[in-house]
Parts: sequence; structure tokens; C-alpha cells
Amino acid sequence: MQILLANPRGFCAGVDRAISIVENALTLYGAPIYVRHEVVHNRYVVDSLRKRGAIFIEQISEVPDGAILIFSAHGVSQAVRNEAKSRDLTVFDATCPLVTKVHMEVARASRRGEESILIGHAGHPEVEGTMGQYSNPQGGMYLVESPDDVWTLEVKNDARLSFMTQTTLSVDDTSDVIDALRQRFPKIVGPA
Repeated sequence: MQILLANPRGFCAGVDRAISIVENALTLYGAPIYVRHEVVHNRYVVDSLRKRGAIFIEQISEVPDGAILIFSAHGVSQAVRNEAKSRDLTVFDATCPLVTKVHMEVARASRRGEESILIGHAGHPEVEGTMGQYSNPQGGMYLVESPDDVWTLEVKNDARLSFMTQTTLSVDDTSDVIDALRQRFPKIVGPA
């Protein structure tokens, strides 16, 4: 078997953008700059930013009041945004535009009273942020990782149901789950 690797290889546009936002903030404001979650799963880049004064944190409570905080490309929930605002933090949002699009789809479904199903991996920062966009107590937001999850999922109203996917998953990762969703819930609506 022959394997060909594209050269040069790099990051997606959302990660490139997030790295640039952190670098620019460090240049303009100096250290320390707090970043919620590592901006990329690349030790070299993270260590380089850390040496310049980026402090990667998991919880907003780790950030001093009035400090500068950057949301990573993964995005954050509305609860995290509200907490940052209440703490008088200067926030720069490096959320990937593709992730923001998914967040907007979830928020729209929530406003309309539709239920939403996210195809993604539990515990992933992007999934946590996306799930946190849904706020309608009359509806529901559900996470599925596999076709088996689809067949055991209980929703409140399968006539008003939409799905979206974690942006970092490939078509191969999601196609079986989407097929199961369409079989189980024939009226389900996919991403716009």
C-alpha cells in the first residue's frame, strides 16, 4: 500500500484564525492572556504560545477579574459567555466560523421550540459549547455518537426535530448515524 501525504500540511482555517487571534492579543496587550482550552491539538504550537504568555485554562474561575480571555476555536456555551461577562473580562471570541454556524442552527431550533440532535463525541469542547446553545425548556437537545444511540434515543416531539454535526467529524464518521436518524425520524431536518 502506498500512502501519499499532502505537503505542506497545516491547520484548518478556523484553527489558523484562533492562533492568529491569540498571537495578536499577546502582541497588543502583552502577557498574560488567558485562553479557554488549547487552541489546537498540537503541542508545538501550544508550547510556543505558552512561552509568549498565553495561559490555557479549563474553567473561567481560573481567570482573574478584569483579565483578557480568548475563547478557542471550539466555541463555548452561553453559560460560559454569561460567566465571562459577569466577571468583567475582556473577551475575544476565536470560535471557528463553521462552529458558529452550528451554534446559530441550535439557537434557532431552540427559539422555534424544535428539538435538536447533535452528532458528536461526548466531552469534546466543541460539543459542550454546541449543546450549551440550546435553552428551550419545552424542547430538548440530544447527543448521539453512533447508530445504536439513535435507536435508543427518546425525544419529546419527532415531528419537530433537526440534527447537526460536530464540525471536526468527517462524512465517513457521520454517514451511518445520519442514515439511522433519517430512518428512525423520517421528518428530521438536516443542517441548512
